[in-house]
Amino acid sequence: MPATTTHDLPVRSKSTPEETPVKSFGKDVLKTHFLFDPTYRNLNHGSFGTIPRAIQTKMRAYQDLAEARPDPFLRYDYGHLLDESRAAVAKLLNVSTETVVFVSNATVGVNTVLRNLVWNPDGKDEILYFDTIYGGCGKTIDYVVEASRGLVSSRAIKPVYPCEDDNIVQLFRAGVAASKAAGKRPRVCLFDVVSSLPGIRFPFELVAAACKEEGVLSLVDGAQGIGMVKLDLAAADPDFFVSNCHKWLHVPRGCAVFYVPLRNQALIRSTVPTSHGFVPLENGEKPRFNPLPPSAKSAFVNAFEFVGTLDNAPYLCVKDSIEWREKVLGGEDRILAYQEGLARQGGARVAEILGTKIFENQGKTLARCAMVCVALPLAVEPGQWDEKPRDEDLEGLHVIPAAEVGKARQWILDTLIRDYKTFVALFDYRGRLWVRISAQVYLEMEDFEWAGKTLKEVCERVQKGDYK
Repeated sequence: MPATTTHDLPVRSKSTPEETPVKSFGKDVLKTHFLFDPTYRNLNHGSFGTIPRAIQTKMRAYQDLAEARPDPFLRYDYGHLLDESRAAVAKLLNVSTETVVFVSNATVGVNTVLRNLVWNPDGKDEILYFDTIYGGCGKTIDYVVEASRGLVSSRAIKPVYPCEDDNIVQLFRAGVAASKAAGKRPRVCLFDVVSSLPGIRFPFELVAAACKEEGVLSLVDGAQGIGMVKLDLAAADPDFFVSNCHKWLHVPRGCAVFYVPLRNQALIRSTVPTSHGFVPLENGEKPRFNPLPPSAKSAFVNAFEFVGTLDNAPYLCVKDSIEWREKVLGGEDRILAYQEGLARQGGARVAEILGTKIFENQGKTLARCAMVCVALPLAVEPGQWDEKPRDEDLEGLHVIPAAEVGKARQWILDTLIRDYKTFVALFDYRGRLWVRISAQVYLEMEDFEWAGKTLKEVCERVQKGDYK
């Protein structure tokens, strides 16, 4: 059948004023383009992202097409449309189209790599990881280690923040040396683009280069990445990279770009779960029936094109989101500059209101992203699992007893949602509580001013014992 592209397809409806370029970011963008309840203030974009009305319209148009002509659309049209999104995201990442596919989220991408790597039978292989990785990915490592039955072990690298980027690289090299000294073989290292908690920029480019020098595969979890920080994968050259498009690229949930350079594609033999694209080793058996049309694409690309029947409309929206960000928001450079600037300035203002500080190092590299971590005027007693030295600035702070930390933390989150109609990520690090606040094109300094006053009020309620 002839290739079908976006231009050949009918649309559900035309987007409205949402195609007009915006002059400035903030409240006007919020009201014109986004779908939030007007009583809710979204300060936690980093967890789930969101989409503008124009992209919601695009997504529903693709869904309508799938319902109108299920077989023609899913068997024939879908693959060509998917290729358009692959080409668009590849250009944004500065890599070739044949190196990128889509998965539903970054955790799936990390699972895909770790479940495909073949471990040596001598039991010496080791997975290295930084202890700031996302919890779900950490548990993936735990599962892989358990399921391997002794073939692979894991080793955590534990930085003490705030530290400098060079220190992170030194810790990685020390981890490699410690692994080898223990008679192990460091095979792969998992690390972030922007860590989740604390929400800080990780020097993934430097660590990827160090991995290459040490002969260790680099697995980069860019769950917080594309659409938030500048990415040039041709320059960074990681061995595996995955980034959620539904967080910062204004793509519907769930969608992540999964990059595997040609040199490593033979290592990724199966999707998760395995589907029709899997090519088994020769076993003398009759090849299994594949109900999909024949494809001339590579085994890697073909495998990820169809992984069971799912609503993959978000994947098709990637090219539309990139185009919308260019035409309406003014392009990636403008978006990224605004987000980082607002996070830095807004975070400083929140810290000023609270009388605390932001999470930053001397080189000012940790806040090179669209999230900022701000200390609350609340300390916590040492707990059973505390390993890192306590913060130097705890004197004079209200201290929450160790046995009450979990209860107080949950009360803060519940109270923010119930009484203030907002949410921020909350975590304790080195003996004090911190919040992570996200900047976005629909927010402005007034939102951070409000956040500071709200958090101050909530902290005062904690100090009075309202959480008990």
